[in-house]
Amino acid sequence: MFTGIITDIGTLRQVEQRGDLRARIGTAYRVEGIDMGASIACDGVCLTVVAKGTDDRGGWFDVDISAETVSKTNLSGWAAGKRVNLERALKVGDELGGHIVSGHVDGLAEVVAIRDDGDSTRVTLRAPKTLARFIAPKGSVALNGTSLTVNEVDGCDFGINFIPHTKQMTTWGDVALGDHVNLEIDTLARYVARLAEMS
Repeated sequence: MFTGIITDIGTLRQVEQRGDLRARIGTAYRVEGIDMGASIACDGVCLTVVAKGTDDRGGWFDVDISAETVSKTNLSGWAAGKRVNLERALKVGDELGGHIVSGHVDGLAEVVAIRDDGDSTRVTLRAPKTLARFIAPKGSVALNGTSLTVNEVDGCDFGINFIPHTKQMTTWGDVALGDHVNLEIDTLARYVARLAEMS
């Protein structure tokens, strides 16, 4: 489990197609404190550490990404040099600053509008129709692993406001029109909708 509070911005060192996709991610995390088999959310996707080490550029860890994960996320576009949002798994007693995030991406949302609003940036995204019904004004979503509050909803489109701190501490400062981002809907919204269907 995660909170959607990004704690590092990693950089893809290399991406290699083997049986699965293997990625090496450079990180500021102390790799000696990362257990083999640990879960790390990478752009919102829960991935398992399969190797780790340090070199002259600092610490790194490797993850294997299955074809199923590639087909459901934006990781198919991963290439060396890309920056990615990272979050270590939640520990008992940690502060829950965002919302409960599983790291299981539900689908992709597309960035359809960007505009400055003071020092903040307003971004409008379009969700798949099957997921849009789970997104509500003032509700929570995880986008590329970042816990965010929805401002408004209009059909399949929804708006997010990015304050300067969020843009600085995550990859959201790099957002561009047409980007496809990993979308995880709020777990609570999913269960409420399921209960309503069964009533």
